[in-house]
Amino acid sequence: MRSRIKTTLAMVLVIPIAGVSVRSALAQAAPPSAGAPSAQAAGDSKPLPFEIEGGYTYLMANEPPGSCNCFGMQGGNGTFAWAIKDSGFAAVGDVVVVNASAIAGTGYDLTVVAVTGGLRYRLPGKKMRIQPYGQALFGVAHLSGTGAQYPNPEASNAGAAFAMNAGGGVDVAVNRRFSVRIVEADLLLTNFDNLASGRQYNLRLGVGAVFHF
Repeated sequence: MRSRIKTTLAMVLVIPIAGVSVRSALAQAAPPSAGAPSAQAAGDSKPLPFEIEGGYTYLMANEPPGSCNCFGMQGGNGTFAWAIKDSGFAAVGDVVVVNASAIAGTGYDLTVVAVTGGLRYRLPGKKMRIQPYGQALFGVAHLSGTGAQYPNPEASNAGAAFAMNAGGGVDVAVNRRFSVRIVEADLLLTNFDNLASGRQYNLRLGVGAVFHF
């Protein structure tokens, strides 16, 4: 009888302990539930603060004086952006270089370099796959080439004129560190001297690759 009592007491003590051990092991082995993402998954969804973008730029320009005389220019751009905490705003620096030869059927060529900086805004929070943004950048533009002197050779500010780059675009995230800029559309305003208003409204279009870090 005493032996049976000892056996029963031992089973009463061992079974709960074994149950707790098995439950603990199962909890450690089970994957996190869908409603409670892990700390690593939550960190992966947070946007990285810096980005560098390089791409192709097309400019519908009207740099020559007088009426529109619009013509296409092609080149590239480089952009650096730094997110300002979780505000949705980012400080942006942008450089674009475009060129055209035989402008409007003439033998004149033209190169425009614009260096601008300012603010960009996109919706804050979790990084989304589709990421639209708007921006307003201000800086200087430089004009060179034979087209910069015709038909106003006295243009005094071809070396440095005011420039404003305002518009927006759409990025598509491939993963946390890489996105594709499927479109950027901006108004590039420059104030080069000419024989008319001294103001040029240029349509800027571009695509590019964006690296986040």
